[in-house]
Amino acid sequence: MSHVNHLDPRDPFVLDTHELGRRPGSMRPVHLTVPAPDGLGTEVIAVPPGSEIELDLRLEAVMEGVLVSGDVRASAAGECVRCLDAIVVDIEVELTELYVYPERARVADEDGDEEDEVRELDGDLVDVEPAIRDTLVPALPFQPLCRPDCPGLCVECGAHLAEDPDHRHDLRDPRWAALEDLQKPTDS
Repeated sequence: MSHVNHLDPRDPFVLDTHELGRRPGSMRPVHLTVPAPDGLGTEVIAVPPGSEIELDLRLEAVMEGVLVSGDVRASAAGECVRCLDAIVVDIEVELTELYVYPERARVADEDGDEEDEVRELDGDLVDVEPAIRDTLVPALPFQPLCRPDCPGLCVECGAHLAEDPDHRHDLRDPRWAALEDLQKPTDS
């Protein structure tokens, strides 16, 4: 169970659910553009800190708490794993997260239902940043490519193979050098 340490209502990822009350069925749409937090990605590709994340969410009161659902959109920057060119990937994910009332969380905890992490409301506030992180980061490409057929770099000299598709090296295997010398015409 996650325990909330009093949320800051000024944080862009903290949403106020007060106007929903505890009336199951009441709903409020939320459309926000928020700055990306640090560490939203991997070493290969990540959403740059401070860049825009678009939230198109619905806050719905349910018996257990508040259900937050909707779409999250961001652009991630990184480099192609084959040619190391800079790339930008647009990511859109669906978010669905239940934030339970504290008294419901205690009941679930007493029942031993710790299979899933339970996110709690802090008064009327919910922090959607952890849920966005848990949904967005796994949606990033594991091995980002600039294009699906990227040929990468030459293993011998590092040349960019997309710029020179006929690039090659005529390397002699030293084990066959003596036989290749026998094939050369002699000047007699």
